[in-house]
Amino acid sequence: MLKILAVEDDIGIRDMLKDMLEQDDFSVQTASDTQKAMISLQREVPDLILLDWMLPGQSGIEWAKRLKKETSYASIPIMMLTARGEVDDKVRSLDIGIDDHITKPFSNRELIARIKAVLRRCGKSQSNDKIELGGITLLPDQHRITITGVPVTISPTEFRLLEFLLSHPERVYSRAQLLDQVWGRHTFIEERTVDVHIRRLRKLLSEFDRENLIQTVRGFGYRCSANY
Repeated sequence: MLKILAVEDDIGIRDMLKDMLEQDDFSVQTASDTQKAMISLQREVPDLILLDWMLPGQSGIEWAKRLKKETSYASIPIMMLTARGEVDDKVRSLDIGIDDHITKPFSNRELIARIKAVLRRCGKSQSNDKIELGGITLLPDQHRITITGVPVTISPTEFRLLEFLLSHPERVYSRAQLLDQVWGRHTFIEERTVDVHIRRLRKLLSEFDRENLIQTVRGFGYRCSANY
């Protein structure tokens, strides 16, 4: 069972996160500030940290910066869960190595999907994890895809791209964001590479009349949606 440490000072949100995550078969520890979180961390290293930015005492962003500098904890994926949704705040999170930045209020379904996406990118996933949308079923652990029940084969890169898009339905991502999430934040691949792989995915999906699952949002990027 994968372990999550949720650091949140609002008891209502903290209890809601614990209940929601445990219902999805995660083992959850909680803390109301970074001091208590550090004690929990020293007792048991989690697979992922959900971290509020605004905390009493030391802020979440400062604690995350500290963790990223410590060898014992630097590899733990951290997701910032905060009311701070300005672009500068998101950039600051990403600059110190935060794996995802989610703005409150949030959808429980989206949060779970994004937690699982971060865990998969870090090589940690639940054995029974399965993604389904619009007739597509993707099994990350087995690297298998079926469309309307028919097994299909795609390249590893297109598998990761489709996995990411299916895990984040209805959200729009720019080419730069997709490069960061699928290829890695330190990649030097040109943004038009994303277009090439999107075209290949659509060609495959068109064989099953599913090409419109991946939609172009003019002037920004792409969105995965079963509503077309």
